[in-house]
Amino acid sequence: MHIPEGFLTGEAAALGWATAVVGVGVCLRGASRTARERDLPVAGLATAFFVVGEAPAIPITIGTNAHLLGGALAVALLGPWLGGLTITTVCILSALLFGSGGITTLGATIMLLALVPAFVGYPLLVALRKPLPLPVAAGITAVVSVMVSAVLFVAVMTLGADHQIDRGTLAASILGPYAVVALIEGVITALLVRALLSIRPDLVRARRRPVPA
Repeated sequence: MHIPEGFLTGEAAALGWATAVVGVGVCLRGASRTARERDLPVAGLATAFFVVGEAPAIPITIGTNAHLLGGALAVALLGPWLGGLTITTVCILSALLFGSGGITTLGATIMLLALVPAFVGYPLLVALRKPLPLPVAAGITAVVSVMVSAVLFVAVMTLGADHQIDRGTLAASILGPYAVVALIEGVITALLVRALLSIRPDLVRARRRPVPA
């Protein structure tokens, strides 16, 4: 879901960057207030894990691939602020080192992959963890986060496209495959959260009663 170079107008790319700068700024401020010392090594390991996790990518339409996103898992483990920053780092590394997405469109990519889980996914997770077991809540959050990102991707690529795009064809080619990705990511997220809760619950920031730092 990384947006390639040349697919957005200058105005759309600038709007994506403005949104990303504001959102990442909020995450930086929040992380400075809430991050624990033990979270920083986990964030580093999570970044490496998510970079590798995004590698298996299946081309689904011109300019983009289907791949796991990892945002819901990041915010479940690290909280919305550090989790959002972790996925932002993954987006930057993917663009600079592996050519996944463009530089001018990087702001929009960060908005889709990092800010959606932080600002949409985490509040949903907090709401769902009250009536549901946390692994189930995290899995549902992953499904919703992926689909929200997919819908926004279609909106960005159609409304901000630098050239004419068939909206129906794009929507079908993105939403169908990402519905499958969402289900896979939901299961993986639920299983990983469940495993960590059984062996290292202190690493899961989304626990209702966090372990003190």
